[in-house]
Amino acid sequence: MNSTEIRSRFPRILKSIRLYALYLRLSINAQAQYKSAFIIQSLGQLASSGMGFVGIWALLSRFGSFQTWNIYTIGVLYGLINTSFALAEAFGRGFDVFGSDFVRNREFDRLLSRPRSPILQLLGHEVRIKSLGRLLQGVFVLVFCLANAGDFTLGSFLVIVWCIVGGFFLFLGIFIIQATLSFWTIDGLEVMNGLTYGGVQAAQYPVDVYPGWIRFLFIFVVPFSAVAYFPTDVLLHYHDHWGVVEYVKAILPILGLIFFCISTFLFRVGISYYISERN
Repeated sequence: MNSTEIRSRFPRILKSIRLYALYLRLSINAQAQYKSAFIIQSLGQLASSGMGFVGIWALLSRFGSFQTWNIYTIGVLYGLINTSFALAEAFGRGFDVFGSDFVRNREFDRLLSRPRSPILQLLGHEVRIKSLGRLLQGVFVLVFCLANAGDFTLGSFLVIVWCIVGGFFLFLGIFIIQATLSFWTIDGLEVMNGLTYGGVQAAQYPVDVYPGWIRFLFIFVVPFSAVAYFPTDVLLHYHDHWGVVEYVKAILPILGLIFFCISTFLFRVGISYYISERN
């Protein structure tokens, strides 16, 4: 791509950014009309996600630490995963309901008729502001546990932000793959729910606790460990037995962005197979 093509595309990129900002504002304003429902739903998600950490605390208080991992160090891992997932859950709602709300009801035809990317439109379909409850809970656990398990430095802050970015794109990519499967089957996608919500639960623990095939899955196929476990080693100054050098562990969240790019490519392939059933 030469400089002329870049300059010609720049106005289109700015228009897309402005359009997406408009999508976000309209979605947030619409949900803000029901303040009581927003507060109740946010508190409910805060309580339900918080019970997950209570379960980890109960487990470790009964059986003690796992190798060098205690309640605070696992809490750092927990906070990174849940913060990333809360953001992806908030912005990826359009892909989460793609099969039922767009393919089954043929609303996807309308998206395709508009002169904008379907991916952009689905990202702006609905911003779930009730995910604020899970987000706040994840951030609180992350900050509290890191303060008790390690040191807050500028480097730590940068690694945390990088992990959350990588985790956000990883979970968003999983939602997009779930949407892609809807081009062939609308029902029977519970396996993807197991990968998203089940992945959140599984990735809250060190990958060492799992058998070899799950370790391979979490590192090389769906890189949960790349966006949380290995960077956590860097935050806590661990020297694990995997033999991965520290700077490599710090950059591994980039696999979340790569996973996202692959998922968007697969979604575009799925669009090419989409056939409207509208009469």
